[in-house]
Amino acid sequence: MESKLRKLGFEGIGNLKTPPPSYSIMSVVKFLKENINEDDHRLAISLGVGDPSGFKCFRTTNIAEDAIVGAVRSAKFNSYAPTGGILSARRAIAEYLSNDLPYQLSPEDVYVTLGCKHAMEMIVKVLARPEANILLPRPGFRIYETYANSHHLELRHFDLLPRKGWEVDLDAVEAIADENTIAMVIINPGNPCGSVYSYEHLSKIAETARKLGILVVADEVYGHIVFGSKPFVPMGVFGSTVPVITLGSISKRWMVPGWRLGWLVTSDPTGLLQKCGIADSIKSALNPAPFSPTFIQAAVPEILEKTTEEFFSKTINILRAASGFCYDILKEIPCITCPQRAEGAMFVLVKLNLSLLEDIEDDMEFCLKLAKEESLVILPGVTVGLKNWLRITFSVEQSSLEDGLGRLRSFCGRHAKKA
Repeated sequence: MESKLRKLGFEGIGNLKTPPPSYSIMSVVKFLKENINEDDHRLAISLGVGDPSGFKCFRTTNIAEDAIVGAVRSAKFNSYAPTGGILSARRAIAEYLSNDLPYQLSPEDVYVTLGCKHAMEMIVKVLARPEANILLPRPGFRIYETYANSHHLELRHFDLLPRKGWEVDLDAVEAIADENTIAMVIINPGNPCGSVYSYEHLSKIAETARKLGILVVADEVYGHIVFGSKPFVPMGVFGSTVPVITLGSISKRWMVPGWRLGWLVTSDPTGLLQKCGIADSIKSALNPAPFSPTFIQAAVPEILEKTTEEFFSKTINILRAASGFCYDILKEIPCITCPQRAEGAMFVLVKLNLSLLEDIEDDMEFCLKLAKEESLVILPGVTVGLKNWLRITFSVEQSSLEDGLGRLRSFCGRHAKKA
């Protein structure tokens, strides 16, 4: 067998060493972790990935856990799920989202997916067609680029404006759109920026999309995770102005990213998506796709309907305090500029001033040396589309955040150019 594989040319494939692709957050984080100094006896800290589920302070609610256990023990949900999801789950998601809308969603508007990433891929697949293009935010969650490329959908970037709370540059949107533009993506609350869009700004986005004759794909996986002055307003509020495809999940608000339960929702009270066939295309795209586990779908109604406000408030209070602490520390580091305190999601995006540092050429080298010298992992901005920026998550326990930011400050001080 060994000689046969060698003959077929497989020898050495597993030993190929290539740099991680800059758009893959997990690959970059894995690469940085592999470069942590094994002789450093301090506990390694990661502020690179927004997954707080491993920390006791962010444990999900007992209601969610009990709902899962009950669904499993009922033995009623061991079969395959229907395309689009179990009816009770779709109905519950429709009710949950309708609470924030001026109209009522129906179960037929809801498609259950294998997490929010699956929803992203499905909508990109549905929208892809010869010569079409889609508009993506920069910075943003670059998995959209991966899906667009794999489905041969041209992508174009519009900028977010850091000095305006990372709002969409709507003039840029109009400048890059053409007759082949099919949709624009917004992420609110923002990953990687920690931004939250106001009602007024979302209204302007809707009017711009209507003017251009395009859809809005609203990535709201961090929906309701807000702790600043602005409330969360779903893009679906403007569904009568422009058709909206809403993407979401229980992953972030309930702190269970591993449960892989997301949704793709047509927020379209005018019925335009139904008339032009996009709703049917979504069903066709989902038909051969993998399903979210049936017992998790079965638990969704109880999770969405019975989770107490006390659970959500506790999480928000922790994130609010962590965001403020993070902002205060980062302001004290000369080579880092923080445009604004994060108001939502779990991240803050900060700019590196490399002219104040020695022996560091870019954000990737900064993060690599930081991992080696301080056993601290943070994400280089190139991973989210902005070179020489850094994305830092504060969704960790307080002691880890304090220690991690202390190490970051020490590293920057050690590498500061001498006067």
